[in-house]
Amino acid sequence: MAGARLSTLLLHLTLFLCVFPAKAESAQRNGFSIIDTLVPLEEILSGGPPRDGIPSIDSPKFVSASEADWLLPNSQILGLEVESDFRAYPLAILNWHEIVNDTVGDVPVSITYCPLCGTGMAFRRDFNGKQTTFGVSGLLYNSDLLLYDRESASLWSQIMGQAISGPRKGERLVAVPVEHTTWEEWKNKNPNTKVLSLDTGYRRDYSRSPYGDYDVNGDIYFPLSFRSSQYHPKERVIRIEIDGQFKAYPFTELSRINSPL
Repeated sequence: MAGARLSTLLLHLTLFLCVFPAKAESAQRNGFSIIDTLVPLEEILSGGPPRDGIPSIDSPKFVSASEADWLLPNSQILGLEVESDFRAYPLAILNWHEIVNDTVGDVPVSITYCPLCGTGMAFRRDFNGKQTTFGVSGLLYNSDLLLYDRESASLWSQIMGQAISGPRKGERLVAVPVEHTTWEEWKNKNPNTKVLSLDTGYRRDYSRSPYGDYDVNGDIYFPLSFRSSQYHPKERVIRIEIDGQFKAYPFTELSRINSPL
């Protein structure tokens, strides 16, 4: 009898747990309700600024290549070409804003840059024919920018190109090829390029980086789930993804390969 009662009790407990599952981990950060994330919740950290404390550029203005006389030959830019519409986004501006919501060649895109990990990526900013814009959440995952779309307030990992929390969790962004190069190289190849104007609508000193020499020194501000002892913390790599398979090629290794040309 005791065994039967215990079995009944365990059955009721099992049914109770099925009907009332354990509550998913959640948190409120920078005004976002972060629930049941694709990445460990404890690894989503505040970068310091509040939501939109780093303002995205939502109404970008552009000048011609000849008018961008403040750029030096070795100034770093992100270059984008869509339907023969060429545009250059100087990192000197992106360091302060991280996201530019633009329309290039009639395609709605967001140009994104994370100064903490040096990643420049562009994505389409339309979902099922409906356009949105992306903003800076002020949150980080593995020291990388977490974007949020203003239509659903979902959080997106820039490097993953995937929503990690919110109504769009699990969805992936459509990447648009972007070139990280120097102003001289881009201008020589694309003399008719437009250049993001210093007239951003915000008062910032674009002649200096808010991060100082962070992109070359050995400091890491935020925890990482993995660090290689083989390379400098700021080692630059080329990342390749094919059919869900990823590989990274460090520049120091590539420099050891003799060019066939």
